[in-house]
Amino acid sequence: MRTIFTHAKCYIEGRFVETTLSIEEGLIVAIGEEPTAAMQVIDLANRYLVPGLVDVHVHLREPGFEYKETVATGTAAAARGGYTLVCSMPNLNPAPDSMDHLQVQLSAIERDAVVKVIPYGCITKGQKGGGEPADMAAMAPYVVGYSDDGRGVQQDEDMRRAMVEAKSLGKPIVAHCEVNELLKGGYIHEGAYAEKHGHRGICSESEWAQVERDIALVRETGCQYHVCHVSTKESVELVRKAKAEGLRVSCETGPHYLVFCDADLQEEGRWKMNPPIRSAEDRAALIAGLQDGTIEVLATDHAPHSAEEKGRGLEKSAMGIVGLECAFGALYTHLVEKGVLSLEKLIDLMSVHPRRLFGFGGGIAVGEKADLTVLDLTESYCVEPEQFLSKGKATPFAGQTLRGRAVQTWVDGVAVYTETTKH
Repeated sequence: MRTIFTHAKCYIEGRFVETTLSIEEGLIVAIGEEPTAAMQVIDLANRYLVPGLVDVHVHLREPGFEYKETVATGTAAAARGGYTLVCSMPNLNPAPDSMDHLQVQLSAIERDAVVKVIPYGCITKGQKGGGEPADMAAMAPYVVGYSDDGRGVQQDEDMRRAMVEAKSLGKPIVAHCEVNELLKGGYIHEGAYAEKHGHRGICSESEWAQVERDIALVRETGCQYHVCHVSTKESVELVRKAKAEGLRVSCETGPHYLVFCDADLQEEGRWKMNPPIRSAEDRAALIAGLQDGTIEVLATDHAPHSAEEKGRGLEKSAMGIVGLECAFGALYTHLVEKGVLSLEKLIDLMSVHPRRLFGFGGGIAVGEKADLTVLDLTESYCVEPEQFLSKGKATPFAGQTLRGRAVQTWVDGVAVYTETTKH
């Protein structure tokens, strides 16, 4: 049966248009069609209908760490957050460094995923950030790109070799940038909070020095290159200059880097992630990067851990927070409602741009897949991590009052999430 959404504010070609949208057999089949008795009519009551949100940086933890998260729980959380497609990072056991190892993850995705999942393959064997290269060619038809997320590739020659092969395969290198010798045991930003409270800091150079190195290698190899979770003002400026030069360089940042700075830190594990929340000056540079187009993608770096692993305070807790279920609300509340970004710009950053940069396709147009998110921007709600569908509960947004959430998520024309209770 054909389904028609009525009284919808549809995001079409960069603007919201009040119209109807019809879907059938998993595809968008008409825009502006009049409803008939033969259709299933869904009245959206002037809610916003947007291309399904995309997160290019998510940890689903399966295989190997199912006590933290599974494909089933992670994709259920994604659907609740309005995401129709996520890209799963390779921090797994076995790490996806060969087709045999990747197949373990692909089987779990095929069996349990409720949204679309495209994995990353490793850059190096065992995802060690160096040494023997992964079997990138064998994995190419099944992965979005290659990453050793969680580890920076330390040796120039290892990254150069990976970039040359990735270019030949038509895939991007998606880099966690971190110079190991500059870390010196740090675990939060090297700033005022660390100094005041006696914590070991992570310097900004540990990130931006490797971004600088990698951009030089992009200039040499011509590889498509995407920087994970940029957090420093220097990284933003390096990417800005690379884009101005015409290099195939892009980057992402996360909600927590845009809303908080190190002055907001608390002595709890839910404030610990890598890279760390940095200074107010860095935050301002990230926001400016969003506004001028330097930062084209917003990603959560959803990284669930067990309650025990996150309950050891700032120094001893595991690195990583969750974000799929509160990202849109946090960004809408703190950026759109405060006039920092338009709603249209936010949808571009969370859906349109990642689709374009990573070649996913999609959008609200006749003939496209019916991967859609329905957003309600009216009612306020409190972030209650104990209610998350994710196994992970650690988020710095816990207890915040937000506005803006997904109330329906559709994948290939099937509703995979529908809100049934009020927040």
